[in-house]
Amino acid sequence: MITYLLSPFQYPFMQDAMLMGALIGAVCAVLSCFLVLKGWSLMGDAISHAVLPGIVLAYMVGLPLSIGAFAAGLMCATATGYIKANSRLKEDTAMGIVFTGMFAAGLVLFTKVNSDQHLNHILFGNILGIEPDDMMQTTIICTITFFALMLMKKDLLLYCFDSGHARTIGINTTFLHYALLSMLAATIVASLQAVGVLLVIAMLVTPGCIAYMLTDRFDLMLLSAFSASVFSCVFGAYISFLSNASTAGCIVLTQSSIFILAMIFGPKYGLIAQSRAFVPSKPTVS
Repeated sequence: MITYLLSPFQYPFMQDAMLMGALIGAVCAVLSCFLVLKGWSLMGDAISHAVLPGIVLAYMVGLPLSIGAFAAGLMCATATGYIKANSRLKEDTAMGIVFTGMFAAGLVLFTKVNSDQHLNHILFGNILGIEPDDMMQTTIICTITFFALMLMKKDLLLYCFDSGHARTIGINTTFLHYALLSMLAATIVASLQAVGVLLVIAMLVTPGCIAYMLTDRFDLMLLSAFSASVFSCVFGAYISFLSNASTAGCIVLTQSSIFILAMIFGPKYGLIAQSRAFVPSKPTVS
């Protein structure tokens, strides 16, 4: 029994998958906290879907797929901002138009290209079969993004809470806006190999939501999101091996399970804590 439970750790491909999952999960967790505070969850969803045509076009011209994905992600964010600024539409509506259009264009292009890339690997990831070159690329992107987020943490935190106040005290909010979008696009590119286009949004939203249910302090929020995300990636990969199930699906299901627990048992904002807070106290008999 013990040998069976420890068997996933004996295979190099599982060790690589857990290592890459933990690295991607750590960066997604930190970025997730800013996205949740800023209310940009839908932006992450939009960019994650919009990278598909960039991937296909990069394959057609012989460029690295990550370059095409990054360029398409930034194009989605820029187009959303342009439509919002030059029409009556709100930002969430503009996002819906842009990312569905780009995702559909990617699907059409993919069906017209003779490719040895399987669509399922792009949509759902293939972390168990990650190549050394992809591991190096993911490591570089995640490391740069993580340290950039840490260096700009204070300014980004103020920008996410109150961009008007940040602008008033002299912070370049335009730079922070596009820096955050660039890091979001880069993180999505790094996460594609692990969980794919369709599930990367969960990696970028759920850890921050878990932490937001547990604490009001941002430093503790970062730590909670980091712990939940890294654990989910490692444990999800482990469970997927034992159950012969989708690795990306197990990772996201683990995160969702942790969120449900946080929503129920959160010390201050959980359902149990909220129900206790509204229970009227019994009158005392004098």
